[in-house]
Amino acid sequence: MANDAGVNDTSRPTLPAPVRALRAEDRDRVFPLYVVWEITMKCDQPCQHCGSRSGRVRPDELGTAEVLDVARALARMGTREVSLIGGEAYLRNDCAEIIRCLSEAGVRVSMQTGGRAFTLERARAFREAGLESLGVSIDGLARTHDKLRGNLGSHGAALRALRNAREAGLVLSTNTQINKLNAPELEGLADLFQREGVVAWQVQLTGPLGRAADHPEWIVDPWQVVDIIDRLAAIQLKAVADYEAGGRKGVPFNVFGNNNIGYFGPHETTLRSRPYGKETHWRGCNAGIYLLGIESDGTVKACPTLPTDPYNGGNVRDMSLEDLWERSELLRFSRDRTVDELWGFCKTCHYAEVCKAGCSWTTHTTLGRRGNNPFCYHRVVQLRRKGVRERLVPVERAPGKPFDFGRFEIVEEAWPTE
Repeated sequence: MANDAGVNDTSRPTLPAPVRALRAEDRDRVFPLYVVWEITMKCDQPCQHCGSRSGRVRPDELGTAEVLDVARALARMGTREVSLIGGEAYLRNDCAEIIRCLSEAGVRVSMQTGGRAFTLERARAFREAGLESLGVSIDGLARTHDKLRGNLGSHGAALRALRNAREAGLVLSTNTQINKLNAPELEGLADLFQREGVVAWQVQLTGPLGRAADHPEWIVDPWQVVDIIDRLAAIQLKAVADYEAGGRKGVPFNVFGNNNIGYFGPHETTLRSRPYGKETHWRGCNAGIYLLGIESDGTVKACPTLPTDPYNGGNVRDMSLEDLWERSELLRFSRDRTVDELWGFCKTCHYAEVCKAGCSWTTHTTLGRRGNNPFCYHRVVQLRRKGVRERLVPVERAPGKPFDFGRFEIVEEAWPTE
């Protein structure tokens, strides 16, 4: 994405989302266009909302030779981008070797990090190996971020990581999980990111996965998504207006709504379309269609954030990645699904055929199965017209394993009158 000219190079896309890189010739095929690869569970921060409950190395993580074999398989399958995650990807001693293998095979490599120890030396070494962009997870202004990370000073370290990445010539992005703690800070975060030279801000709702499932009080209630999305859209529109007023220099700041932000409200294209790019909207879950997740022990899932137990699609130690992609039913579920699996409000929705209840991992980890998504702009507005809103009540606790979840039930209540 970036070359020696830095972040002003716009010759290649600046966003890692699979639908953004989709070409016309790709519409008639499925392949792992975008892969999120957890290369280690080892982590240097005790994040309180971590979906994988990372911290220690898995006892059976893939070795270097095994990882490089998988990297070459991805290149053969046509993968265009791999985003390396952890834990903390940079804590693997062979991280630069993995980056180089992918990059030399023609795969764009990005990294997502909490940034605690993303030093300038690491940034330069990874850039030299072929890393093109760095996404730093920043989940609030300093006090809120440090509480969520369980680590005082984490916010300052994340900003240093951004600055080190910029110094090394990497394209900068940030990602934020939105919850009840940081929702009041969205405008302040946007201002901060733009000052730091961030070109893309990926936003998503904190889902009740892993350690976040232990904090149901942090999960936003479904009716709150309208205000959140309205404000994110206002941030995006202001950024575009400022960009135009400044003579369209550089790259416009992009607020990118991830898979569990939406759906089909007035801001759908604003938060899914890159400024001045082709307009797009939610077209259904891409898990196992253009998206693939790999865990550090070789477990493969159709999406990296899907809970492991119900979506374990097999392991690269037992079958080639190519064969898993074609044969595993749990990797194919989005390809084969129909509206027959929908239930509740989503079964009756006007957008059911296209949307199919939105983000699969959010619905499954919230309600125990796919097919009914209360975190929906259109749904909230429709229910509000009837004087009704929904809130979530936890009824089962998560068991305390990586990528685990509990269960909530939806409770309807009267929408308060002002």
